[in-house]
Amino acid sequence: MTLGQFLKGSAMAAVAGAMALTALPTEAFAASAETQQRSRDRDDRRGNARQGNERIRWDAMRRAVRQSGARSERREDRREQRQERRADRRDRNQDRREHWRERNQDRRENRRDRNRDRRENWRDRRDDRRDRWDDRRDNRRDRWEDRRDNRRDRWDDRRDRRDHRAWNRRWRDNSRYDWHRYRASNRHVYRIGRYYSPYRNYRYNRVNIGFRLGNLFYSNRYWINDPWQYRLPPAYGPYRWVRYYDDVLLVNTYSGEVVDVIYDFFW
Repeated sequence: MTLGQFLKGSAMAAVAGAMALTALPTEAFAASAETQQRSRDRDDRRGNARQGNERIRWDAMRRAVRQSGARSERREDRREQRQERRADRRDRNQDRREHWRERNQDRRENRRDRNRDRRENWRDRRDDRRDRWDDRRDNRRDRWEDRRDNRRDRWDDRRDRRDHRAWNRRWRDNSRYDWHRYRASNRHVYRIGRYYSPYRNYRYNRVNIGFRLGNLFYSNRYWINDPWQYRLPPAYGPYRWVRYYDDVLLVNTYSGEVVDVIYDFFW
């Protein structure tokens, strides 16, 4: 190698070195700018990521709030539904209790009515039996009294045949027996109570003189033992004053023939 060549080579190397030294700050500056840009980009990405995360958190919070509100609403709805079901159940139970109470009340009233009807029927049957017994007893007593009266009448007839004269109806002309005037001032005397027929279901039939009565109608239970109390003349012989409903009959106890009649004598 020659010197010229060496110098030429050295000059070119020096130029290259100078150019390299001149290019070094520019490259370094470009690298620094690129690093800063990348740092800014990284910060931007981090900021965007942070903002994205914040937005995601806010969205999540909003969804959580909405979901919480929806859950609260559903919870409130379920609570209201439970309250409504409880109220419905309470109403049904109340209706059942009232229905049960009314049904028991109806049963008690029906049972009370049946018991009352049974008691009344029992009383009616007892009264009917008592009435039948009373009727039988009265009939037996009447028959016995009739037989006794017949025997007594036969004895009286044998003893008092001389006094067996016809009845004189002109006693009404005697002022001592003015029973009309006496009754007008002594009305209470002629109120002697209800008349009971000797026969059941027998109704009043107006009788006249000459009619013949059944012997139970002029038994001694119907006799007027004190004719003067009512201002009637005394009866003699076989004759007896007899009450027949509100009428007074003079009856021949031997034959049952009606000899004299006063209608509507008692009140």
